[in-house]
This record gives sequence, structure tokens and C-alpha cells, in this order.
Amino acid sequence: MPIDYHEPVMLQEALQGLDIRKDGTYVDATFGGGGHARGILSCLGDEGRLVAFDQDPDAVERASGLPEFAGAGSRFVLVGDNFCHLKNHLRFRHALPVDGILADLGVSSHQFDVPSRGFSIRSHGPLDMRMNGKEGAMTAAEVLNTYPEERLRDVFSRYGEIPSAGRLASAVVKARENSPFAYTDQAVLFFTPFAMRGRENKFLAMVFQALRIEVNKELENLEALLLQSLEVLRPGGRLVVISYHSLEDRMVKNFMRSGKIDGEAEKDFYGNNLSPMEPVVRKAVQPSEAEIARNPRARSAKLRIARKTVGGD
Repeated sequence: MPIDYHEPVMLQEALQGLDIRKDGTYVDATFGGGGHARGILSCLGDEGRLVAFDQDPDAVERASGLPEFAGAGSRFVLVGDNFCHLKNHLRFRHALPVDGILADLGVSSHQFDVPSRGFSIRSHGPLDMRMNGKEGAMTAAEVLNTYPEERLRDVFSRYGEIPSAGRLASAVVKARENSPFAYTDQAVLFFTPFAMRGRENKFLAMVFQALRIEVNKELENLEALLLQSLEVLRPGGRLVVISYHSLEDRMVKNFMRSGKIDGEAEKDFYGNNLSPMEPVVRKAVQPSEAEIARNPRARSAKLRIARKTVGGD
């Protein structure tokens, strides 16, 4: 039975943001179910090219059976790797420079809906959360069972923005001595009493977000993607990023305004901004009410667009 992947979030807004040229070269850094990639390919002519990335073996396997991608020939290639290695793969495939990069940073519906992946608070499965599923990579269970208390506190505080991070970390260290963490529903039962009444699901989502970000090194990989975009985009090329939580969005906003993750743009002697990136829209684009009604997982999405300035090469 084919896997039901999610509807692409803000597809038309993303395609408009890329300002696609029919003969251009584009990157879909997060292939997922292929929705955005399918849209980009539909805008490209015979001379256009799309290089997509996905570290999830499920996504790569599924793409090989989809006729619109399998039959695209030299116009399309899917790289089974994390987008943090963007520049090396593009150089290897003689695909530099590129005209646009799209990254949808959300977790796919497949990853949420398959219990064995361990992303969801609503199902029983191993507490895994690895997006690439590689043997040897640390799982969420291993993070909870092996990290010292101070490091756990940092994970909950930085990546989940949980006010009670210290108390939570201390409780985890005590609990794992008698009952190591192994399953998602086990973790849900443990963490629920720490939530404010009526906000249990929100709190659990924050905990699972923190673990997922740590397991997959998501912010480190996003930083690598943003910085490499400066090296691979042609002057005038577009960067479009869809993010789903404040940590990602803050990094993206800072980078698009300054060309640096911390948001501190270089200035010339006269105080003029020397940023190699320039936002195309002042505020983040958000999904319409109609799209949210159709696809509730789009609710927290924010789309930002920037172009590489002519002097940014």
C-alpha cells in the first residue's frame, strides 16, 4: 500500500517565492513526500534542473516508484543525504550555481503517522525519532537514558523552551535508574504530570520537539544549510524556507536580514548594511485559513523569502 505523505505546505507561495526560471537549477532541500518538488518540476522546461535532498530512506524509496520523478530523466535527481552536505553534492553533480533553494523544515506526515518512527505522542512505538533511521545514530530513548542531568536540562530548555527544564531533567535521571525509557507512550505517561492542567498536549509536544531536535541535530544542520546557501546561490538567486517553531524561524529571519545566524550584519564606514542577503518580503508569509482547515499541520508554518544580493558572491 502506498504511503500517504502530507500535502505540501504553502505550495503556491513557495513557488512564487522561488521566482522560477524555466531553464534554471533549483534545490528542494527537504523532498519528503515530493509535493514541493513536483510543483517545482512543473514550472521547469526541458533545460531546467531540480536537485532534491532527503535523508529519510522511506522518502527516497517511495520517490523511485513515482512516475513523475522516475521519468524526469536528467531534469531531476534525489540525493539520499542530509541537506547539510548541500554544497559538496551540488559540486559533484556540476549543478553550481543554483537559482533557488527551498527548504520545508517540518516533519512529514509519514514520520508522524508511522508508530515505529517514534515521533508522535499519540501512538505506541519505540522512542526513536531518527529522521534517517541509520544504525548507530542516537535515538531519543538513548538521549533520555544516557545524557547527564545538566545536558538534559540544556536540551529541554534550549530546544523545547520549557521553563521547568531543570526539574524535568532531574526527574528523568531519577526515573531511568529503575525504568529506562524505551517507548513513546511510556514517555507520555512520565511527562504528562509535569504539564499545566489543560495544556498537556502542548507540553508533550515541546518535550518531543526538544528530543527530536537533539537527536537529528536539526539546528546545526539548518545553520549549515543557510551558510552554504551563500556559496551555492547565484547573485539574485532565491532562498525560501518554511519553518514551524520559533527557534528555526529566528535563525532564518536573522540570516535573511544579515547573512549571519546571529543577525549582526556587517556595515560599511557610513553605517550601510553589507548583508549578502536581502528579504523579499518584510514579514513571514503564513498559511490561509482555508489551507489550515484543509491541512491542520500547516497551522504553525512561517514562510520567509530572501534573495542573494549582487554583491553577495
